[in-house]
Amino acid sequence: MSDAKQGLTYSGAGVDIDAGNALVDRIKPAAKATQRPGTMAGLGGFGALFDLKGAGYEDPILVAATDGVGTKLRLAIDTGKLDTVGVDLVAMCVNDLVCQGAEPLFFLDYFATGKLLTEEAATIIEGIAAGCAASGCALIGGETAEMPGMYHAGDFDLAGFAVGAMERGTDLPAGVSEGDVLLGLGSNGVHSNGFSLVRRVADHVGLTWTDAAPFEDGPVGEALLAPTRLYVLPALAAIRAGGVHALAHITGGGLTENLPRVLPEDLGCDIDLSSWTPPAVFGWLAEAGNVAQSEMLKTFNCGIGMVLVCAPDRADALAELLSSAGESVSRLGIVTTGAGVRYSGTPNW
Repeated sequence: MSDAKQGLTYSGAGVDIDAGNALVDRIKPAAKATQRPGTMAGLGGFGALFDLKGAGYEDPILVAATDGVGTKLRLAIDTGKLDTVGVDLVAMCVNDLVCQGAEPLFFLDYFATGKLLTEEAATIIEGIAAGCAASGCALIGGETAEMPGMYHAGDFDLAGFAVGAMERGTDLPAGVSEGDVLLGLGSNGVHSNGFSLVRRVADHVGLTWTDAAPFEDGPVGEALLAPTRLYVLPALAAIRAGGVHALAHITGGGLTENLPRVLPEDLGCDIDLSSWTPPAVFGWLAEAGNVAQSEMLKTFNCGIGMVLVCAPDRADALAELLSSAGESVSRLGIVTTGAGVRYSGTPNW
C-alpha cells in the first residue's frame, strides 16, 4: 500500500516523538540531582521556574551567558566518547558567568540531531548534569530537536545557556589598578577552543584519534577530550574572601585577547611565560604544527584556564585558598600602565 493510501506520519518523516519522551524520562534523575535552593519544578513544562528569593538574594542582578563546544564535538562524534562534552558545555558558560562576579543558578541545554539515539543523547545530557552539579547550578530545562535532513548521520550540535546572579554593586571587574597581581589557574589541556587548529595539526602529522598520543598515555582522541575545568566554586570562594578585582576565562583568543577584556583601557599587563608549566599537549601542538609562539598564545589557553587579578596584599592568601581547593596556581605577572599584554621569559612547552 502506498504512503498516500496509508497516510503520512511524523515518525515516517524521521521524527520519533516516543524516543524524545523516553529521553526525558531517562535524564530526569540526573537533572533532579542538580537541584539547589531556588529550584521550583522538574523537567517537562513549557518553561522553567526559579525563585531568586529562595536562592537567598535580596537585590539581585541577573547575568546570562551562552556558548557551545565548537569543533571539539567533531572529535567526540568521531571517537564515540560522548561523556565529557556535556561538562565542556557547562564550563564554557558558567566559567564566563563567574568572571562577572555572579554565582551560576540554573542551566538550559539545546541538543539537536538528525536522528535521536536515546542512549547517546542521555550520555551527553548526563554529562551536562554532572557539570551543573559540580558548579552548584541546577539543570532546569532544555530542548531536544530531532531534525532529519539537517545533520549527517551520527552528527549533533550542542548549545548551553546559563543564568546567574549577584547582589547589586558586587559586579566585576572593579578596582583594577597598576601593580595588581595576576594569578593563573591551570587548565586540563586544550579545553574547548582551538580545535580546528588541533585537528589540522593531527591531520598534518598523520595521526588518527585511535593512535597513541605523543604527549601522554592513551589514545590521542581520548587525551584531547579531557573536559574543560570548572572554576566556579574556587573562584567564588576567592571572590568572597576579598581582594579579587577581576577574573578572565581564557578561551578562544588565549591570554592575549582575553586579559584586556577585564582591564581598564589605559592598563595592560606583563606576563612571565616561564612562570608555569603547561600540559604537554601544548608543546606537541607547537612543535608538530610549527605553530608560532604568538599564534599559540592567541589561540589556546596554553595551560592557564582562568586568571584572577587581585590586590598585591591579598595575592599570597588567595593563592593558598585556591591551592587548597585543588587548583594549580601560578603567579603570572602584574598589571602595568599601557594597554596590551606583554610577554617575557621562555615558555615551558
